[in-house]
Amino acid sequence: MSSILIKDTTREERQKIVEEALGDGCGIGCGYESTGIDYQLYIDGKKELRELNMEHNCGFEVAFPDDNPRAPCGM
Repeated sequence: MSSILIKDTTREERQKIVEEALGDGCGIGCGYESTGIDYQLYIDGKKELRELNMEHNCGFEVAFPDDNPRAPCGM
């Protein structure tokens, strides 16, 4: 699969993407809370992974900002 965008994936593919990325061997929802990101929104096709990650990163300071550039929180 070349794209992980909602429009290019099925719900089952998105579920597999999240499970593989988080190493979730016990099913959807188990352990996702520890990330602070509601990946179920991506699985359900409501928000892209990029949006969820950007929202999560907003408000946190990076120890060495020049070493770790990121998009501004204004999206």
